[in-house]
Amino acid sequence: MFNWAKQTLANVAGTQEPIYGPSAIKSVALEAETTSYTELKRDDLKWLAMDSTSVETQVFYFFAENGQVALAQIIYSNVAGIRTTCQFNCKVFSTDPTKPHLWCSTPLKNVELSDDKNNFYADDCAVELSEDGASYTIKSMNDERAVVNLKITRSTPGFHAGQSGKTLFGTDPANPWGTMRHAFWPRCTAEGTVSVKEGPIDFKGRALFIHALQGMKPHHAAATWNFVDFQGPTHSAIMMAFTTPPSYGTTTVTVGGIVKDGEIIMAGCSNSATHTAVKGDTMNDWPEPTEVKFAWSGNTKDGKHVTAVAEGALGERSDRVDVMAEVPGFVKKIVAGAAGTKPYIYQYHPKLALKLKIGEEEEIVEEGTMFMEATFISDPNSSE
Repeated sequence: MFNWAKQTLANVAGTQEPIYGPSAIKSVALEAETTSYTELKRDDLKWLAMDSTSVETQVFYFFAENGQVALAQIIYSNVAGIRTTCQFNCKVFSTDPTKPHLWCSTPLKNVELSDDKNNFYADDCAVELSEDGASYTIKSMNDERAVVNLKITRSTPGFHAGQSGKTLFGTDPANPWGTMRHAFWPRCTAEGTVSVKEGPIDFKGRALFIHALQGMKPHHAAATWNFVDFQGPTHSAIMMAFTTPPSYGTTTVTVGGIVKDGEIIMAGCSNSATHTAVKGDTMNDWPEPTEVKFAWSGNTKDGKHVTAVAEGALGERSDRVDVMAEVPGFVKKIVAGAAGTKPYIYQYHPKLALKLKIGEEEEIVEEGTMFMEATFISDPNSSE
């Protein structure tokens, strides 16, 4: 009961959690040992809109045929069950290194969810899932600097890891006090525009969709993150990896998959994300990655073993985001009082190759565009 009381205080006040150790986390990888992944149905994409501390997001990544890269995101956040706030974010990465990226982050008013919890509405903003569960439309006129009118359509099934997709936090797995879940549409076609000051940008091309739930304070759930989205002519590869703070045993959970049009080749939790070379960032002392290796491992439905690797130099970063300076005020409240918390996101989108081996078939080597994020929130090896 004493640990539970300390954890409840941490939830409300943002203070550091006690050290529970690895026994207080049930990784989705345990489910994936028997059910590596589950294909998503329409109901699996409902907004949960929790009434306790949580951050829930739907984020869409766009890779246009013309070389433009962008993201659009809805964030639904609850702070200690006291206040709910929502935000629409849009980022258009500049193709000119001498010009800044376009970043728009707008608080949303009069938020509503559809009766089935699949559609999100607010003043001048709508994100809707089609009746057949195969496409999303994203529309926003909240910021005249970036008027969004986009649509993505699945070209392969969606998935989450294991049966439930959930990693559970807490000393009693039957009554967890925290949850982490990521659901993916790993390969989509995109169409539509983002209208900026200079005119509309055509985003015909590829897209990735992720519905994510952090059902606890984000800095309690994870100390570091690695995210990669590889989009090639015929294959896509995605990975989401996080490492917990010492309070949960510095445990790493990695979800990923390899797909091609119409088919999930493999998906599950037997993957790894490694920074093979780093350099110190003088601004904040984080070890900024300069070279990476992402590795996937699993089996096809018919039992063929699959391995894949994407590795190499990242080149110049696209951006470095000081989260506490950029994100909405409600996130600042969530992490307030957390010792050692200084979240930064490093973003890159290099050209790299995916090397894919399926059973005894000849290795496939495919060049593509990668979007990669390395996020540092706190030192996973420090309990200070």
